[in-house]
Order: sequence, then structure tokens, then C-alpha cells
Amino acid sequence: MSLFFAHDRGSEAGIAVPMRDHVREIGLAGVTLIADPAGALYWPEEKLLVAADLHLEKGSAYAARGVLLPPYDTAATLARLARLIERYAPRLVVALGDSFHDGGGPARMADNSRGALMALQRGRDWVWLAGNHDPDPADNIGGRFADVLALGGLTFRHEPSAEASDGEIAGHLHPLACIAQRGRALRRRCFAGDGRRLVMPAFGSYAGGLNVRHRAIASLFPALAFTAHMLGERRLYAVPAARCLSD
Repeated sequence: MSLFFAHDRGSEAGIAVPMRDHVREIGLAGVTLIADPAGALYWPEEKLLVAADLHLEKGSAYAARGVLLPPYDTAATLARLARLIERYAPRLVVALGDSFHDGGGPARMADNSRGALMALQRGRDWVWLAGNHDPDPADNIGGRFADVLALGGLTFRHEPSAEASDGEIAGHLHPLACIAQRGRALRRRCFAGDGRRLVMPAFGSYAGGLNVRHRAIASLFPALAFTAHMLGERRLYAVPAARCLSD
């Protein structure tokens, strides 16, 4: 399968630029990463695939509190992840924290979902990074556990650090961009980055989103000088954060 990459040449002029085919190159601290419209990143040199905030078993967590949601979120999220693993054949998969919605999630996982997860791990390394929803290692989900992963000039962690950190890739904040299109507001999950640090969109089927103009995200970047790479059905769109709507 051939992949064609596009740079964000038009974004500097304030124009939303679609990719040519499925993916977009994003540069981060001298490293070229491939952003997929499914909301994951692939690092070709390291054969590394990373997804943030899977929030597996969120549906069952809500059901335990009497809030009934369709109990299919874990299966749907793993199926989407499986398609990416088939596409990129990574050597290493990094789950960027909040992989489960709570500490009891792994125990509630259905046998078929657990089997699907084990099948995804077969023949590759898998790292679970600690999140605020799932800070402790869990049994019977495979892989290995870490708080932070540093590799080849990049640092992967769940929550963005308080100080600007070159090469940081984080999740936690579930960035979402809102733009005006044809007289209505269009909201999409997005990558938020400025070439030094990158905040990834939530991957989980039931995960929510936080507007990129919210202080929790905007304060990570000086003077809104960052780009929201909005997820589309088949492509990403680069929009300067200053053009995004506050709500």
C-alpha cells in the first residue's frame, strides 16, 4: 500500500490545507511523524504507533453508576486500533495513558475484547503509559507499563508538562477544534502542536473533547501560535489556532 504525504505549506497563510491522501506529515523537534485521520501517530523510523486516551470500558463504568450507554465502546475502539495496526504494522505500540476509563476497567473487559487486545499485541512490543484514570499497572492485559517513555529525542507522557518541552507528545486534554463553515460551527477532534510539542486527540469511542482555545490547551503554546490538525473522514485539515472559534 502506497502512502503519499503532504506538508502544511498553506497553513502559514491562514488557509486550511487538506492532505493528499489519508495522512499528513507533522514535524516535531526534528522528527517526522505521520498523523492519521483516525487520530493516531506513526513514527516510521522507529516503527512506532501511538494512540492517546482509549478510555476502554467507559460504557461499563457508566453502567455501574446507573447511566446506561451502549456497551460497545471497547470493541469499537479496539477495532479502529486494529485497522491502524494492520495499516502500519508497527514494531511498538504506545498507549498514551487513560487507556482504561478507571482502574476496574481491565477486570470488566469481556473475554472477546480481551482476546482481541491480546491478538493486537502478538509479535510486537506494547507499552501502557500511566494516566490519571488508570495510574497503576493492571493484570491480564499484556504489555509493559511505564510513567514516561523517552525515545530518540521524543518524550511520550500522558499529561503535558508544565514547562515547555521540546519533542513532547502528550494526551489527557482531548483537544477539539471548532471552525465556522457555511454558516455553522463545525467541531472535530484534532492534534494540537507547534513543532515543539504535540497534544494528541482522544482515540476512545466515548471520549469527549476540550476546545483548543480553552486555557488548559492554549496556555501550552505562546500566543495561540499553534496549529489544530482537524480530523476528517479521510483527511486532516490544518487550521491556525487563532482562526478556531472559542466554542
